[in-house]
Amino acid sequence: MPRTALLWYRRDLRLHDHPALHAALAAADRVVPVFILDPGLLEGRWPAPNRVWFMLGALAALRDGLAARGASLVVLRGRPMEVLPALAATVDARDVFATRDVSPYARTRDRQVGTALGAVDAVLHLRGGSLVAEPEEVSSAESRPLTVFTPYFRRWLGLARRDVLPAPGVLPGLPADAAGRVPGAVPLPDPDSAVPTADRALLPEPGEAAARGRLARWATAERLAGYADGRDRLGVDGTSRLSADLRWGLVSPLAALDATSGPGDGPAAFARELAWRDFYAQVLWHHPHVVRGAFRPAFDAVPWRADPAAFDAWREGRTGYPVVDAGMRQLRAAGWLHNRARMIAASFLAKDLLLDWRLGEQHFMEHLVDGDVASNNGGWQWAAGTGTDAQPYFRIFNPVAQGVRHDPDGAYVRRWIPELAGVPDRFVHAPWTMPPGVQAASGCVIGRDYPRPIVDHAMARERALAAYAWSRRA
Repeated sequence: MPRTALLWYRRDLRLHDHPALHAALAAADRVVPVFILDPGLLEGRWPAPNRVWFMLGALAALRDGLAARGASLVVLRGRPMEVLPALAATVDARDVFATRDVSPYARTRDRQVGTALGAVDAVLHLRGGSLVAEPEEVSSAESRPLTVFTPYFRRWLGLARRDVLPAPGVLPGLPADAAGRVPGAVPLPDPDSAVPTADRALLPEPGEAAARGRLARWATAERLAGYADGRDRLGVDGTSRLSADLRWGLVSPLAALDATSGPGDGPAAFARELAWRDFYAQVLWHHPHVVRGAFRPAFDAVPWRADPAAFDAWREGRTGYPVVDAGMRQLRAAGWLHNRARMIAASFLAKDLLLDWRLGEQHFMEHLVDGDVASNNGGWQWAAGTGTDAQPYFRIFNPVAQGVRHDPDGAYVRRWIPELAGVPDRFVHAPWTMPPGVQAASGCVIGRDYPRPIVDHAMARERALAAYAWSRRA
């Protein structure tokens, strides 16, 4: 009898460099790809219309890529621990292969699925592929997890890497007409049935082919040469824009690292960003409490303020600080924002407004097409001073200085805040300092056309320092 295996797709929606796919092909004569529309994810803690739209588009592209190789994608809806064992029993699959995930939800789900599969004489096999380095592969000399990035990065750089795997030419699976008749199978929802909150014209094209095209355009000597210096410039196209592709596994991080390897500061800086992604994943793996609270529990005692009006001003881009507001407006419009803008906006919420960083974490996850639990949490805790970063809590970004440094000509601010289009460069990051005559001439009267700052940064800085210091003594 031919041996059948299931390939359970989750956040690895590709054919190239897919270790679980290659393992399934090595173990079985027939491989049945399956994707589960899991209500626990689609309707759970982090609902996100932008990600659902992108995911459905990526799944449609994956379905077509599988069909071209001879396999059909079976789509199920329900709790994985219920529908996956039923499918395994239906097609007589003894093995189920999937790519590892690090979130607490994913780990609990996979334990439950593994137990349920055992009841139908099937086994769940998890393989790497979503990270360059798996959480257990980088540790201290004493085999302990590393919680400081620099020593982690040194060891990460020294790891032996596997080869990047090709996409299979043929994938023997269920015929197209048979896949649709599998009990419990449902049609893949039309991507157009999902309504993103962002402007579709600003969202990236979903699908593996589109993602590989973005990687190819990024991995050129010319683009990479300017990355080390240009990656923090808000007003220029100086970043890879691969974050959604990596989050959904349309390209593997190893393939991205391989394609961009080479001499120079640019490739080294890009490798460092991939290492940060792995670092935050292994922090979540070894310290799952961070998904609900501070990495350093002492900072759970920070006396966060309750100020819904200030939070609304922040999330709607009405704080009166242009670089903060530009970032928040970009997030709403594009479902993405520049990493430097993420740090500035996050620091402003947690430090200037002294609002709980988890409010911002939730808001980002509701809009980001690349929203990733580990990276988003790690970034927010870094900005809030509650995470693993060795820098003490007193790092507080000055939003005016950040704007001047990273958007010196105001191009980023003017793109997302048209009210400031006519403001002279010297005032664009602190428009409230314009004399009345300049305000009138620029067409931007502060308090009428653009808000005054909702908080004084110098005062807010002292307030934050006192609150954090108190929490350390509490």
